[in-house]
Amino acid sequence: MSAVSDDIAELHLLLGVIQNVDVGLVILDRDYRIKSWNSFMENHSGKSPAEVIGKDLFAMFPELPRQWLCSKLKKVFLLNNRTFSTWQQRPYIMKFDSYRPITGRSEVMYQNMTIFPLSSTNGQVENVCLMIYDVTDAALDELALHEANQELFRLGRTDGLTGLYNRRAWEEYLSQEFRRCSRSHHPSSLIMFDIDHFKRVNDTYGHQAGDEVIRRVAQIVCNEKRESDIAGRYGGEEFGIILPDTDRDGARNFAERMRATVESSPVFYGQQRIDFTISLGASELDEELELHTQWLERADQALYRSKQGGRNQSTVFAA
Repeated sequence: MSAVSDDIAELHLLLGVIQNVDVGLVILDRDYRIKSWNSFMENHSGKSPAEVIGKDLFAMFPELPRQWLCSKLKKVFLLNNRTFSTWQQRPYIMKFDSYRPITGRSEVMYQNMTIFPLSSTNGQVENVCLMIYDVTDAALDELALHEANQELFRLGRTDGLTGLYNRRAWEEYLSQEFRRCSRSHHPSSLIMFDIDHFKRVNDTYGHQAGDEVIRRVAQIVCNEKRESDIAGRYGGEEFGIILPDTDRDGARNFAERMRATVESSPVFYGQQRIDFTISLGASELDEELELHTQWLERADQALYRSKQGGRNQSTVFAA
């Protein structure tokens, strides 16, 4: 009799642990009927054990990802082996509110899940147990860290004054485009340009006014370029734009459009009107080139000819 009493006491203790553990515990049979539903599940779902025991899980919670979850459950029944799901694969299984809706950083509880088989005395798997863990804090910390790393990566590749790519990042894209076109033989063009007499702007109006001129040029670049074009601040007042799938005629048209737009876009700084122009050099990628730096040199040579010719003009490289 004492042994029976000990068994009852042990069972009562076990049930107490199951009910009060801070993890969701759900036991399902092969027909996905709910056989156990602990306090965690009751508190977060708003449904008591009396409401759900014996009911089909998917009938009670139609918002569940049925196809995905059934696939996992069937594998556990068939293979007699556990399976897992993490918040990175699926942020949550059941849409529960976060513990801390006011002070918390998320309205939804991020969840990990483990499903493991429950074998009967004959060794057959007739039931499975779902364990649902609240991993909201860890998930949000990881997401915040990822966002911070992404921002650091972006800042490391972005020019602080203009928001364009900095020289190092832009040259990486130039090298990638060179290799891409060397394989595909698609046309691609490169434009290098700088602001005419920029030192005179700084000397006359001050460096802050010069910064405004540089920002205005960058804004015009962003407005004029296509989404596929890659623009960067090469250094000081010099800029580069990569024009994928663009031949020399397309590059010439783009350069002239840029030149005319800049010429008609003065900067007003304080009470001063600052008129400025740019000179541009363009080069279509030639299959005879072996390095992306040679492509860059050709665009620079075309830019130099524009400056020699009187500035405020564009030149396309010709061998």
